Amino acid sequence: MSEDITQPMQRGTNDRRVVGLRERLVRAGTVNLRLDPRDAGSPTLFDDAVEAAVLEFQQNHGLLVDGVVGPETERRLNEAQYVLGDRRLYWDPDGPLRGDDVERLQNNLSLLGLYYGHLTGVFDQKTHYAVVELQQSLGLEPTGVVNTQTIAALARVNKKISDAKAFSLRDYHRLEQATDAIRSQKVVLVPAVFTDNPVIPGGAPHDYSSVAEAITTDIAVRTHELLREVGATPLLVATRPVKDRHGTLIDVHPSIADAVAGSRESIVVVVDCDWNHSPSAHGVAVFYWGDDTSSVTLSPIGQRAATLTLREIVARTGSLDLGTHGRQWGVLRLNSAPTLSIDVGYISNQSELAHLEDPEFRSHLANAIVVGLQRMYLQTSEDMPTGTMSAIDVAREIARRPHAG
Repeated sequence: MSEDITQPMQRGTNDRRVVGLRERLVRAGTVNLRLDPRDAGSPTLFDDAVEAAVLEFQQNHGLLVDGVVGPETERRLNEAQYVLGDRRLYWDPDGPLRGDDVERLQNNLSLLGLYYGHLTGVFDQKTHYAVVELQQSLGLEPTGVVNTQTIAALARVNKKISDAKAFSLRDYHRLEQATDAIRSQKVVLVPAVFTDNPVIPGGAPHDYSSVAEAITTDIAVRTHELLREVGATPLLVATRPVKDRHGTLIDVHPSIADAVAGSRESIVVVVDCDWNHSPSAHGVAVFYWGDDTSSVTLSPIGQRAATLTLREIVARTGSLDLGTHGRQWGVLRLNSAPTLSIDVGYISNQSELAHLEDPEFRSHLANAIVVGLQRMYLQTSEDMPTGTMSAIDVAREIARRPHAG
């Protein structure tokens, strides 16, 4: 029996980690009579029952449904071990508490109008202030600590809550106030290989990361240049030096958090590729912070940006429309700014790879991203049809608006 804690767990894994995985899946609410290690013939074996439970958990939590327990699934499993009331919750700046119980608390606070923004599942300073405000309004000692007394009081008032979308109001408000279109916006561009814990598709060849990096970085650079031309503030996230197409170094940020720090108005665009065992898989998809199994919109800006950007890409490139999808990936849900992740195509498909390696095709993608974002901020039905607007048109649209500088 071998054990390597650095390796993902998947079907056939046989070591002590699987025992703990079984227990965590049971506690996370997965129902399977053969899952509990006390009932399993081989509790250390990642068998059919464990794989079925992992697939169910991934499906229910908006993760990549591949049956593999990698870093993303591990983190969500750990977060799913707590329900509200299991432990005291409080703000610890040095090591913030994370979990489904924190996300449930944020949801309850948002429905009361005390917490605004994305439900991150991280007990941060904003959550602390919301708890203090709740305690003050209920006549409790305003410690910011969520103990049994605070939870009991929250349960009493929670019966009166009816608006399940209250937490998204700030996003809608920000969208409505964007009178200067994209000019006033900070746009953070992130080749996916430079995100925290970048995902490499299972079975991808050894050169996948280098090929994906070359494609997505060039698209991000081209988008960066176009955004500067229309007066936006583009920022590039990378862990190595990046040059523009004239050979000049671009100022880069080491992380998304660093890029969005101190900004009230920003949006994050992750550019990614995909790979599939089938060489015929092709098309483009866009993801945002949400849940396809629920009607609740978690990020209105992210969802609208995803929809409009995908429309522009399909209209300009002829790529197969694989749709927009709500996911709860860390790169989407843990940012303080609305985020969309664009899978621009499958590099496992030789025909699609040839397109992605074509500079002209990449320019079309960059233009589509810029115009898709511009359409989102314009909020108008009078602009040009999808696929006909260029970056120059964007600049003209801004110039003719009365609020433009």
